[in-house]
Amino acid sequence: MLRKMFVIFGASDVLWMVFAVSQASQIDIFPSESKIFAQIGDSVSLTCSTTGCESPSLSWRTQIDSPLNGKVKTEGTTSMLIMDPVSFKDEHQYLCTAICKDKKLEKAIRVEIYSFSKDPEIHLSSPPEVGKPVTVTCSVPDVYPFERLEIELLKGNRPMKVQDFLEPSEKKAQETKSLDVTFSPTDEDIGTALVCQATLHIYDDDSPPKVRKTTKELEVYISPKDTAISVNPSTRLQEGDSVTMTCASAGLPAPRILWSKKLDNGNRQLLSENATLTLISMRAEDSGIYVCEGNNPVGKDRKEVKLTVQEKNFTVEISPGPQIAAQVGDSVVLTCDVRDCESPSFSWRTLIDSPLNGNVRSEGSKSTLTLSPVSFENEHFYLCTVMCGQKKLEKRIQVKPYSFPSNPEIEMSGPLVSGNPVTVSCRVPNVYPSDQLEIELFKGESIMMNKTFSKDVSKKALETKSLEKTFIPTTEDIGNVLVCLARLPIDEMEFELKQRQSTQTLYVNVAPRDTTILVSPSSILEEGSSVNMTCSSNGLPAPKILWSRQLSNGDLQPISENATLSFMSTKMEDSGIYVCEGINQVGTSRKEVNLIIQVAPKDIQLTAFPSERVKEGDTVIISCTCGNVPPTLIILKKKAETGYTVLKSTGGAYTIHRAQLEDAGVYQCESKNEVGSQLRSLTLDVKGRESNKDYFSPELLVLYCASSLIIPAIGMIIYFARRANMTGSYSLVEAQKVC
Repeated sequence: MLRKMFVIFGASDVLWMVFAVSQASQIDIFPSESKIFAQIGDSVSLTCSTTGCESPSLSWRTQIDSPLNGKVKTEGTTSMLIMDPVSFKDEHQYLCTAICKDKKLEKAIRVEIYSFSKDPEIHLSSPPEVGKPVTVTCSVPDVYPFERLEIELLKGNRPMKVQDFLEPSEKKAQETKSLDVTFSPTDEDIGTALVCQATLHIYDDDSPPKVRKTTKELEVYISPKDTAISVNPSTRLQEGDSVTMTCASAGLPAPRILWSKKLDNGNRQLLSENATLTLISMRAEDSGIYVCEGNNPVGKDRKEVKLTVQEKNFTVEISPGPQIAAQVGDSVVLTCDVRDCESPSFSWRTLIDSPLNGNVRSEGSKSTLTLSPVSFENEHFYLCTVMCGQKKLEKRIQVKPYSFPSNPEIEMSGPLVSGNPVTVSCRVPNVYPSDQLEIELFKGESIMMNKTFSKDVSKKALETKSLEKTFIPTTEDIGNVLVCLARLPIDEMEFELKQRQSTQTLYVNVAPRDTTILVSPSSILEEGSSVNMTCSSNGLPAPKILWSRQLSNGDLQPISENATLSFMSTKMEDSGIYVCEGINQVGTSRKEVNLIIQVAPKDIQLTAFPSERVKEGDTVIISCTCGNVPPTLIILKKKAETGYTVLKSTGGAYTIHRAQLEDAGVYQCESKNEVGSQLRSLTLDVKGRESNKDYFSPELLVLYCASSLIIPAIGMIIYFARRANMTGSYSLVEAQKVC
């Protein structure tokens, strides 16, 4: 049983005892409620709280100092008494005592116990039967205090009985109380509801009482009665006849029908448990008394009928006559059967004495005329003549050839596509007589078209007839059925193949549409995250899903045929446009999503051009670039005494024209995006120019060194040239020797 937790405070059944001690020794006690009601098995919490006292001493007791049977939890200015589960031992007057320094105050609350946890139960002494007394018992289990209980039994909206239990209980205990009512059901009570309502008046004030009720539909039985038998064709029969007897019996529930026959010894022989009993080829010994019995759980009722079967005279029967429709090309056997004649003589002829076009065979009391195969020449009245001694009887049968060999054929001019016209053709092949043919075309239960055909008296031949209808299929036609029904009535004759039909379920194709892509968790991700892109597309047949990636030249690169495209650990190169296509036989629908993989800034380069060491008056470009990541925010700053000053940069570059000494210092670049940020810094050194000192540049030093080497070399060349002119030759070896 589910247990409830009650917290007692004011009108919400929660008791708060608040003690307020002011500096003027004023004490306020609230609320004013002094009693609560708790159900056995539930949980009740009483809370005592003080205000105006920092460290009160709180305690609980019953007014008669009996055990609390509960747990006390005290914390600060609040104390709780918890009774879980509530029992009879918990029915007391409880007092909470609060002591604050020299002040003492008590607050009392009364806890009264009740039990009313189960719905009433309705029991009947026996199955209710119309006109027979039955006792209804309405019981309320585990109730306390029962002297406050009231039970009312209603039939529909009409009270049947109300009972109070005013005698005081001798002990505290849960008891089951009940109310009994005896009545005789009527036909009007069928389907009426019995309602047992229990009311427990536990409150002393105007608060509403506790109410529980149970409803039970009254199933009223009616014993079988008015049993009746109908006989067709008659209770007086000839040997060989058939008879059908139908029995009906009224009652509730509907009686079961049993057919039996009385035997000579007084017993009955069970024949059938169906309402209809059919006896065929009856004989004289089938005469007798037949009994129909209707029974149900509350009674039975019988009805008898007497059948008399008489012997009959010589008879002739021709079958399957008196008319037969014979399929062209089939074989048909006409049978002439004689009864009550030991040595009959048979002969066959047509009504107009034309050739029989068949084979005759006679044996015993039976003669047959076989027409095989049936053709148009067999369309005649055939007579069977039987001689039995001096008596003569004739029976005739009409043979009407027809052709209706197969079911209609349903053909479509093309595949069914929603919104596109299509022509359906219903063909009935090899039919005769075609003027009797009627073709109907249905879509579901609605007729689309019907057609009949005119008579051509000039010929007897097999023909193929058809009906054509053009319509525009829609999605509402999906699963619908086309029915082609062909009827061939032949001069009001009844025969087995009077109609044929074919069905074809409409499978309407719908081009893909409503293609959607669901990206989880998002199409914008951090590098390394996983992503699932699920594509769906509506259409018939269900579209095939194809995922592709759009290349830089606009072409699509197929990558998956699954509905869901997943990346377990994304990389920056996975960014791009992904295209989902829903494809079936009649079309394509496309949807694309732009997947953006974000990477935190990295590979920041902070440079000073031409150098981090410049002279006063030079032009310096401080440039900040970031690696191969999506666009990031570049912020250039210069460190100052109070922090960093943001510089006005263009494209991550800051230009200093005619650098001054105060431009020297620490420069910082911050690159950040939605994923993260990165910092780089450099120190720019600006040296001043000294105007009163000789300025010696590195370029002059290089020029000086080069000239000190070139001048001696030129002198040596001139010297060796002159020596060569004087001797007429020049030898480098000799020249070296001289040096």
